[in-house]
Amino acid sequence: MIITLLTDFGDVYPASMKGVILCINPAANIVDISHSVPRHDIYAGAFILMACARYFPSGTVHIAVVDPGVGTKRRAIAIKAVSKDHGNHYFIGPDNGILIPAARSIGEPEVYELTNKKLFDQEVSSTFHGRIYLHRWAYISKGMDIADVGRKISDFVDLDFGKGKKLGSVVEGMVIFIDGFGNILTNISSDLISFQPGDIMVIDNKPVVFQRSYGFCKELEPLALIEATGIWRSL
Repeated sequence: MIITLLTDFGDVYPASMKGVILCINPAANIVDISHSVPRHDIYAGAFILMACARYFPSGTVHIAVVDPGVGTKRRAIAIKAVSKDHGNHYFIGPDNGILIPAARSIGEPEVYELTNKKLFDQEVSSTFHGRIYLHRWAYISKGMDIADVGRKISDFVDLDFGKGKKLGSVVEGMVIFIDGFGNILTNISSDLISFQPGDIMVIDNKPVVFQRSYGFCKELEPLALIEATGIWRSL
């Protein structure tokens, strides 16, 4: 069983999460997607999870914790998403939207609120709910049905990156995430644009060349390109 972890915890804290998983399921294969999500940036976490989840095999469990609402009345949820192309994927985390884009990229999500306290027999921390999620999913990784974690819900918190739009010669969109290389990823999809390599566009009153890849521009020269998931990004 593969269990992925995505958090904004940095170092130290992810180790205790892995310890909880391995105590319950020593055979778990734990993969770190990232623990460097910008602090409390739910949109960035949601994008990273969406970009990565589909590349894991069927049966993978994804745990994502970017949770500025920790300790409040916000719910904890578990999701099952199924599709012909990607198989079964499971997601767990706070009910703040971070899981939804990734789950939808796999298939139609079935969402459950984590209400089965029998699966967590320790005192619940008000500041570190990651261990709560881990107990639930470590048990699921051993064969427990997702429906056993709690009741199915439809009023979960949604998250939508929206879509860029084209108005005449102007393309508008929203910045979703800036990665460690300085790439600015937007919600402008590739089907909105018809630029060819070498075309010049104006971004923030500055000329930017559209290219196929980074090797076609000079050092420190900004460029725009289509990244691997089909989202337009500029550097």
